[in-house]
Amino acid sequence: MIDFSKILVIVTLLGGLGIFLIGLIIMTKGLQSLAGDTLRNAMLHFTKSPYSGALSGAIMTTLLQSSSATTVAAVGFVGAGIISFSQSLGIIFGANIGSTFTGWLVAIFGFKFNLETFVLPFIFLGAILKLFAKENVASAGFTLAGFGLIFVGISTMQEAVSGFENILTPDLLPNDSFGGRLLLIAIGIGITMITQASSAGIAMTLTLLYGGAVNFEQALALIIGMDVGTTVTAAMATIGANINAKRTGFSHVIYNFISAIFAFLFITPFISILNYIKPEFILENAQIAVVVFHSSYNIISVLLILPFTNIFANFIKKLIKENSNNSINNLNEEFLKEPKLALNATLQSIIKEYITILKHIEFILNKESKYQRMDIKEVQNILNITHKFLDKIHIKQKDSPDWAYLVDLIHAIDHLQRLHERCEEEEDRIICAKNIIELKDILNQFHTNILSTILVQKTNNWNQLIKNSEELTKDIEKIRQQYREDIANKIATGELDVPDGSDRLEAIRWINRVSIHIYRINYYIHKAILSSGK
Repeated sequence: MIDFSKILVIVTLLGGLGIFLIGLIIMTKGLQSLAGDTLRNAMLHFTKSPYSGALSGAIMTTLLQSSSATTVAAVGFVGAGIISFSQSLGIIFGANIGSTFTGWLVAIFGFKFNLETFVLPFIFLGAILKLFAKENVASAGFTLAGFGLIFVGISTMQEAVSGFENILTPDLLPNDSFGGRLLLIAIGIGITMITQASSAGIAMTLTLLYGGAVNFEQALALIIGMDVGTTVTAAMATIGANINAKRTGFSHVIYNFISAIFAFLFITPFISILNYIKPEFILENAQIAVVVFHSSYNIISVLLILPFTNIFANFIKKLIKENSNNSINNLNEEFLKEPKLALNATLQSIIKEYITILKHIEFILNKESKYQRMDIKEVQNILNITHKFLDKIHIKQKDSPDWAYLVDLIHAIDHLQRLHERCEEEEDRIICAKNIIELKDILNQFHTNILSTILVQKTNNWNQLIKNSEELTKDIEKIRQQYREDIANKIATGELDVPDGSDRLEAIRWINRVSIHIYRINYYIHKAILSSGK
């Protein structure tokens, strides 16, 4: 005969877990709307090394309550060439520390205080603000409502586990042995794969521990598995992704497995240390002891791996080698799910395509150049792919910081397409300009500007470059007007024939048009980089 009371207990537990998940999702979205871009920019500003990156990643994950948001931001920054792969590793390592904050929140407030009734008015207030307020106030209301739902979910789960005595007991789970702990880790991985959030699994584990459904050792093993389970989503997201996303995603997977091995070996020493310091601590504060373990092994793992970040980065680069065919364009449809990531990846592609065209122009200007002539058709194909990808990025809110970012990229690639056309259809005009004595000085300035633009990717002195580019376009325009008058006079006196005069005029027009496109591309790329967070 079906025991409906047991079914009701299980349904209540799952319902509480669902409320917790919804609350976590709502709170995270509210926090991201409220301060997501500000935190991303701050994280980027302070990420100067793997060490500072780890601190930034930990703080951002703690404040946003989303390690995935931190990881996505790191991938985007690497994809845009704003930070190095090694620096991004620090952010990813730090995100693991930040993700332990939810456990502390649940253990301290969820079990030590009965907040269910207290938070209900805040849920109502948050809903009202979300419905009727605007912008930041509405986002704050969303955050408040989500925060309240988290504790309603915890309270619901607590009520459910009080009836778990005859349904789940520690004896029904794998015992506290080497093999038993491995099985529990596997169960933890499975729970996180289902819930898609390690925080939810940790909250449920703490609740089961509180109700006596699992013992302390079993809870520790489950927690380790849930940390590993978060990497499954990261691994799935790298399928078909670009090289930077693959390396970042698999770095997360490999690091978490290394951290899990350490945590597995750390269980027994940790229990011994706690018993030595305060024998009754685990018995009296089991939930707190679990989150202490969770934070401890994550902090220790990060401190152990940070000195070897470059070695770890080189290992990942050797493991996932770059395909030469993807050296310029590294776009993937998966990025479109996260506009910021898609925009950063597009920016990186535009910069690479831009530098490729500039090196081609430099080669034409100087046959002894260290750069090479580009394949015009191949670059056109890559430009078209980037343009089509950019067309698929849609920002609904014009007041969003990403709106300006998108518009800047649209302007940049439009000028880049026209710059490519100048190289494709009018290359003979620059060859003509090189043979005209009157254009020697301005052509040298033009050449210097090309080289400066190529090198600015390393020096990052964009403001000075844009100023020089703008001044050059004005100088060329003044010369063009006077040069046009001089050519007309020479044709009139018979010093030049009409075809020769026309070629000379087309040469100065070519320099003028190209200089304008370069100035505008520099301007919009710089604006886009600022929008991306650098």
